[in-house]
Amino acid sequence: MPFSIIRNDITKLRVDAIVNAANTELLMGGGVCGAIFSAAGPEEMQNACDKLAPIKTGEAVVTPGYKLLAKHVIHTAGPIYRDGMQGEEALLYSCYAKSLRLAVMNGCESIAFPLISSGIYGYPKAEALSVATSAIRDFICENDIDVSLVVFDKEAFTVSEKILGPVNSYIDEHYVEERHTAARSWMPEAERIPFLSAETTNLSAPMATNSMQTRPRRDLTAGRLQDIVGNLDEPFSVTLLRLIDSTGRSDAEIYRRANIDRRLFSKIRSNKHYTPSKPTVIAFAIALELTLNQTTDLLNRAGYALSHSRKFDVIVEFFILNRQFDIFEINEVLFSYDQPLLGG
Repeated sequence: MPFSIIRNDITKLRVDAIVNAANTELLMGGGVCGAIFSAAGPEEMQNACDKLAPIKTGEAVVTPGYKLLAKHVIHTAGPIYRDGMQGEEALLYSCYAKSLRLAVMNGCESIAFPLISSGIYGYPKAEALSVATSAIRDFICENDIDVSLVVFDKEAFTVSEKILGPVNSYIDEHYVEERHTAARSWMPEAERIPFLSAETTNLSAPMATNSMQTRPRRDLTAGRLQDIVGNLDEPFSVTLLRLIDSTGRSDAEIYRRANIDRRLFSKIRSNKHYTPSKPTVIAFAIALELTLNQTTDLLNRAGYALSHSRKFDVIVEFFILNRQFDIFEINEVLFSYDQPLLGG
């Protein structure tokens, strides 16, 4: 997954680079900075930093990871938040953008960030998250690198109430608690059953049990989405490729909008019998800006359905019905509810 939000200790991640929320003098501090220095080996890390200090706010430099699992540590100095009118947003954006560029320059394929400036520097957490997401989104639209935003606990992660408020109301109105303790939100791959009948476009329709039929992919230069989703005998991968063709966009643009790893998309494209996970299927529906009915059709071909007894499904339904297709914003909300993220 190109961009994920995780709850973990950043010093214990096995990635190519982790980012240190540093001060301009690159001195060992408290919080995340102190934890990174301690885990890397404080003397070695301080000696390396002394050779690079000082740096300006918004700048980034790189050192070895020493005793960390990460190969590199990228140190960036975030802004101290005053009133939001002193250029803080641009400086914070620069921290992420320059750290990401430095990671690519050093051959990194994966990088993990803390939520920069959201601790003792006082940047409001919801606004800090918005800036982080914006900078990361802009970068991975043009570059192949896996980015993790790491929070140590839920208190360090806050989604804007402007986003959460309507979602909370929709959940309260539509979510039905699961009554059967044996029910599971995710179906193992061995138990996935493809949908073939037009009857399955209804959210409450039962699964079909007959085998999936396939047909070769056909080139499509133009056509209506409704015509495409009407071909219910096609497997998921064939239908997906036809849908992408119908948008006039490139494969890369769609899978990046869907927060899908290039290697996973290649697997889907080359193997028409491959069925990805439910969050991956929904991620493609979001990237393609499908309606709820069209999303249901696409899910059916992969052997899935939406249910109001699953909070994940209700949240996804809210965004689709309201035509809000920012997958990173959706993932922020899903993370705040401890739900799986969209992508793959």
